[in-house]
Amino acid sequence: MLTAEQVLAAQKANVETLFGLTNKAFEGVEKLVELNLQVARAALEEAADNTRAALSVKDAQELLALQASLLQPSAEKAASYSRHVYDIAAATNAEVTKVAEEQFAAAQQKFAAAVDAAVKNAPAGSENAVALVKSAVAAANNAYESVSKAAKQAASVAEANFQAVTNTAVKASQAATAPKKRA
Repeated sequence: MLTAEQVLAAQKANVETLFGLTNKAFEGVEKLVELNLQVARAALEEAADNTRAALSVKDAQELLALQASLLQPSAEKAASYSRHVYDIAAATNAEVTKVAEEQFAAAQQKFAAAVDAAVKNAPAGSENAVALVKSAVAAANNAYESVSKAAKQAASVAEANFQAVTNTAVKASQAATAPKKRA
């Protein structure tokens, strides 16, 4: 049976965890805002430079060469931006996952302790019921571990796919803007 002090301590721990997660989420948002400000500042400077370059063009061939030279850096910058956003999101998710796993582990330990206490105080003849409860707890723990492992593998595959798509896009933009050799 839980005492008032135990309930109060659990509530306090839950509130602390909530505030910790909220702070982690805000840190992620701050990083995204900072990244977006940097990107906006760089884009504004780049637009000014590109406008000056376009205004200094003397003929159509020079304009085409200027356009081609601007395409590749834009694709690379977009890929870099996407990588940064992904890294921020992944880091924030890792922090939240870590806290959730710690909370789940603590809850498992408390539940196991409660089951052990109940087993010790169980009346004679309830061995089958106790074995059933222990079996159910073990099955639940195994299921959680399997789901957790599968989720981590899926995240790893998604990250690898993201990196592959980004690299392919950058290579494609480089190939598209590379000067063509004449035979």
